[in-house]
Amino acid sequence: MVIGVLALQGAVSEHVNMLSQCGVRAKLIKEPADLQDIEGIIIPGGESTTIYKLLVREQLLQPLKNLIQNNFPVFGTCAGLVLLAQQESLGGLNGEVKRNGFGRQRESFESLIDVEGFTEPFHGVFIRAPYLKEVSSDVKVLATLVDGRIVAAQQKNVLVTAFHPELTMDNRFHELFVKQMIVTSEFVDN
Repeated sequence: MVIGVLALQGAVSEHVNMLSQCGVRAKLIKEPADLQDIEGIIIPGGESTTIYKLLVREQLLQPLKNLIQNNFPVFGTCAGLVLLAQQESLGGLNGEVKRNGFGRQRESFESLIDVEGFTEPFHGVFIRAPYLKEVSSDVKVLATLVDGRIVAAQQKNVLVTAFHPELTMDNRFHELFVKQMIVTSEFVDN
């Protein structure tokens, strides 16, 4: 199994390391030809406007958007969540996103999060993080903060987190992404 990691900006090497821990080969995605021979893709955190502009410049936006619309498995963290929730960007997740939802860099924080399907809380690292204000009925909410802000969700082939699981030693979100790809080659809606 080969999973692509969008390598235009952001926490690329950290995702590659997590995939390696899951026993999966990673392929860096920098141009449209790189999309060949992958079975899923990770859109890392970084700065969503910059990533969007780089997707356009490298002519990756439309090919990636087409894959996502055709049920290609995708996992977006932080800025990846923003791009996947904005229909004018990559689309794929029906929800309203609040960029930098917790404030500026100095308001970044860490928190233990209860995640549906995980037996132990997950250590969330929130850096200028977004959150989902609301989602449509076909989106499964996987985690919220105590104030109700949605910080992890899944819709068919799309998995998103507002935080950075790749910056922890906990690979459960990457394992979830890989496991669901192995089981059905696309996400199962429970």
